[in-house]
Amino acid sequence: MLVKQALCGLPRGYSNALLRPAYIRAAKPLCSLVTRNHHVSRARPPKAASVCTALTSRRQLSVSQTAASPTAVAEAADPDALPVTPYTPPTTGLLSVLPASWVPYAELIRLDKPTGTYYLYWPCLFSTLLAAPLAMPMATPLSVVGTSLLFFSGAIIMRGAGCAINDLWDRNLDPHVRRTRLRPIARGAITPFKALAFTGTQLFAGLAILLQFPTQCLWYGIPSLVLVASYPLMKRITYYPQMVLGLTFSWGAIMGFPALGVDLLQNNAALAAAGLLYASNNAWVVLYDMIYAHMDIKDDVKAGIKSIALAHDKDTKAILSGLAVTQIGLLAAAGFAAGSGPAFFIGSCGGAALTLAVMIKKVNLKDAKNCWWWFVNGCLYTGGIISAGMGADYLIRYYGNEKLESQKLESE
Repeated sequence: MLVKQALCGLPRGYSNALLRPAYIRAAKPLCSLVTRNHHVSRARPPKAASVCTALTSRRQLSVSQTAASPTAVAEAADPDALPVTPYTPPTTGLLSVLPASWVPYAELIRLDKPTGTYYLYWPCLFSTLLAAPLAMPMATPLSVVGTSLLFFSGAIIMRGAGCAINDLWDRNLDPHVRRTRLRPIARGAITPFKALAFTGTQLFAGLAILLQFPTQCLWYGIPSLVLVASYPLMKRITYYPQMVLGLTFSWGAIMGFPALGVDLLQNNAALAAAGLLYASNNAWVVLYDMIYAHMDIKDDVKAGIKSIALAHDKDTKAILSGLAVTQIGLLAAAGFAAGSGPAFFIGSCGGAALTLAVMIKKVNLKDAKNCWWWFVNGCLYTGGIISAGMGADYLIRYYGNEKLESQKLESE
């Protein structure tokens, strides 16, 4: 009130002085000045309404600046700054119904994000369906289904173990990447020792599943652990860690053959089919993980993480197209080696070519959410269509073979 009374009798020079940021502190000295200065009464006073309005606006501006949160100021200054929002426990989905003490471990193995499990499972299913007609005698549908289910349970376990190993390696990098900063180890919800112990438990569970297959699968499966453990290191020393990820995630493209009793060392056609399928799946892994890497491309630069997306940012779509052509070509060669029929070449090869072409054309590599959408759905589209073509080809050959055998028996 004193400030308004003082302003109403002040000349413009003094009223302007009051509009400085320190006007509140200067109010009392200026009121004394009004009383002492005999020239003030002769000066033409400014309009009280305009001065009061200025004071009100100034005060509102000061209050809004004071109330602005540090987060808002930081984000306004740097739109790429990492968000400072705290971790909040899941309130929907599978994780929301788990006991609170289990949630960090479920997050560690990405139980709520099954896409990685699907990507690990697809090559196992591909090789099982491609190997089934080569088994002697030809594998029955029941054995194919049983083998596929065992592979799926193994994919869940080993994908979780791989995620835990990855997070242990990246525990000092994850806090600097917005997508990974709230992972359990990065935020301190799980200590590295507990994560290591939990990973050991998963590996033993994976071994128990592996022992359900024929013995030769043990010798094919164990070497893959070297790749599982070394992949996270690759992103520190090379711009092409996706190549190692491809070798790791594609391992199942070999496993289906010994799982159905097909000896790769004694069957040249099966060995060629397995090798070509493995190479084809490698190209697919690099393709989809290159899209995945674009989600973190800005944070990876700051954190010093290397990826193929950083090395070839401007040429990504051309490289994706080349990888797709390579994948389909090698897939077709694998089918030819295995003696597959039209259902495979039209369904698996043709369908995969179509889904990959649509994805590469439509994915927006500058939009992290769009990259994630295509990473998730591209997995289902391409993996599903390849499996459907292989499954159809196997069933046609199986029931065709049964018909021939029944005709032979009748003729005898």
